[in-house]
Amino acid sequence: MQASRVVIVGTGGTIAGVAGRADDLVDYRAGTLDAADLVAAVPTLAGQPLETETLARLDSSDMDHATWLALHARLVALMQRAELAGVVVTHGTDTLEETAYFLHRTLAAPRPVVLTAAMRPATALSPDGPRNLADAVAVARTPGAGGVVVAFGGRVLAGHEVRKVHGFALDAFSTGDAGPIAVSEQGALRLLRGWPQAPLHAAATRLSAAHAAGAAAALPWPRVDIVTSHAGADGRVIDALLAAGAQGIVVAGTGNGSVHAALDAAARRALAAGVRVVRASRCQLGGVVGERADALPSYGVLTAAQARVELLLDLLAAA
Repeated sequence: MQASRVVIVGTGGTIAGVAGRADDLVDYRAGTLDAADLVAAVPTLAGQPLETETLARLDSSDMDHATWLALHARLVALMQRAELAGVVVTHGTDTLEETAYFLHRTLAAPRPVVLTAAMRPATALSPDGPRNLADAVAVARTPGAGGVVVAFGGRVLAGHEVRKVHGFALDAFSTGDAGPIAVSEQGALRLLRGWPQAPLHAAATRLSAAHAAGAAAALPWPRVDIVTSHAGADGRVIDALLAAGAQGIVVAGTGNGSVHAALDAAARRALAAGVRVVRASRCQLGGVVGERADALPSYGVLTAAQARVELLLDLLAAA
């Protein structure tokens, strides 16, 4: 018999946000409601085999490494439960792409781990959270599904490809040229391509060992920052980060990852001092295509935020 039980893990965000007026879509308090409150607001979920738990109540702009570790540990434990079809994680939209990428690279997910969110608070006249949550539960129960994905706006997006491309519109996420994995149509999924599969990062082994030893909180998270290239840029920010003990720096370059000459010079001083430096593009779509022989290294199509997570994991694995 196909497993149908789904666990919903709440971490906060706009989907759990409350405003003083139903017509206010900006001035609200994120993370106010717990996971059980979110389920209660979706009539179609009533009576379904669901479990809810609230791990955090964050505005996701305040997401931190400690919450990532706690979420990772909880998901590792839930993946051991054979009776579960999958897990849904409610999250804020601001850093959803970072959490999704982190989980994709560090979590073995033979069952789907489905992140979902909302652009409007739960108190809005027409909130988008209930529909997104219902879709996420449906994705978590889909036979054959697996990996870390995002259910949002009627589409299912791969966790390692998703990026937020609009700050206010309901259709806030994209996976660029890759397109969605599936679309939701009248409560049913139409699959467009395969579920995400990729080898885990080497840091995943270290995270799992730290969880097993109860020592995850003591992990030496590297200091990795993002610096943006722009007209009139100079190297002072990179020099300051170097003086502050930075271990990694992502330079979000213009266009196809091009970097202002003064910023490039500072980045090379950081490299000479033993700091890892990689390029990304400040454009949300396209990434960095190709490499000039003299260019700073890049992670290709990753956004600057995703590149920061990848560099963080590289340094964690090497520590």
